[in-house]
Amino acid sequence: MQGARAAAGQAWVIRLAYVLTALELTTLFMQFSVLPYLSRRLGLDSVGFGYLQTTFGVLQLLGGPMFGRFADKCGARAALSLSFLAASAFYLLLAAACVPALPGILLLFASRLPAVFMHSMPAAQMVVTDLTAPSERPEALGRLGLCFGVGVILGSLLGGTLSTAFGILCPTIVALVANLLGVVLSLTYIPSTTKEAQGPPPGLFMIMFSIISMDFFQLEAAQTGYLMSFFGVLQMVVQGLVIGRLSRYFSEDALLRASVLVFTMVGLGMVLMSSVFHYCLLMPGLVFSLCTLNVVTDSMLTKSVSAADTGTMLGISASVQPLTRTVGPTLGGLLYRSFGVPVFGHVQLAVNALIFLILCRTPVSQNRDKAQ
Repeated sequence: MQGARAAAGQAWVIRLAYVLTALELTTLFMQFSVLPYLSRRLGLDSVGFGYLQTTFGVLQLLGGPMFGRFADKCGARAALSLSFLAASAFYLLLAAACVPALPGILLLFASRLPAVFMHSMPAAQMVVTDLTAPSERPEALGRLGLCFGVGVILGSLLGGTLSTAFGILCPTIVALVANLLGVVLSLTYIPSTTKEAQGPPPGLFMIMFSIISMDFFQLEAAQTGYLMSFFGVLQMVVQGLVIGRLSRYFSEDALLRASVLVFTMVGLGMVLMSSVFHYCLLMPGLVFSLCTLNVVTDSMLTKSVSAADTGTMLGISASVQPLTRTVGPTLGGLLYRSFGVPVFGHVQLAVNALIFLILCRTPVSQNRDKAQ
């Protein structure tokens, strides 16, 4: 009887972790949908916007491993609460940057500072990892990825719609209130510990997508929101329905190679892309690659360490994407200004073709069980 109650309690905590992750990602994509327009209004060009994103990436890169160790030592409740408190400060400063009477550019860059502690996804991944068996982990992490899709859909739609209807300040205020709610839910319902007594980088194109959608595709904020919502729907389908089933029939080795191969073909398509319609045709392959890479690599990494160190490992893993956001925005801004959109396809094609050849020559063990 006690075992059944414990299992029910763990299921409730996992579901709450999903909800909190969706909440945080929704607000994050709300600010993604308005940030390029706010930056342009304050006088930043594509290179300046790249510096802004690089600042965000550097801080998350520095904070990821520290946050992971903090989560292992202090528990899930403290980790999620810290992440939502940092996000609240992030949106408060961003809202201040929207006020014309205040120094907007200074506040815009200052709003990046709390990003060092904004790591709700690794915290939720730690909760799911700690409360699921190794054999169930890929599917459980795939379901967590559904939250990313929900965040993309709701955040992009809300950000674009609210900014168009009520101005850029409105989405930042809504995001601030939502993250304060996340603090309350984390402190109230998440247990102090879940332990017993991103993934590969998204690529230069995705890092620069907000600028590309505005300049190359000539989309307004609401239209960009619709496009990102389509991305989110595809991600929900792939992570909720596809990856879990594929993991039952194929090894993690095979899924990893397949995702990199598809990523290579998408890079070739980007070289030839000339309109938003072409991008929509490429998006299913792009989403499959991103989702599969993230789920499979997170599963492999958490199986390679003891249960006491899952937060640290996921924190280190979460630092990979900030690493790309550290050099990616600046490099992407320079490449985009010098060579245009096709250069991102060339880079993606070359890098992933090389990775695919390396994976074919160096098999990755998919049968490692997590140390007890």
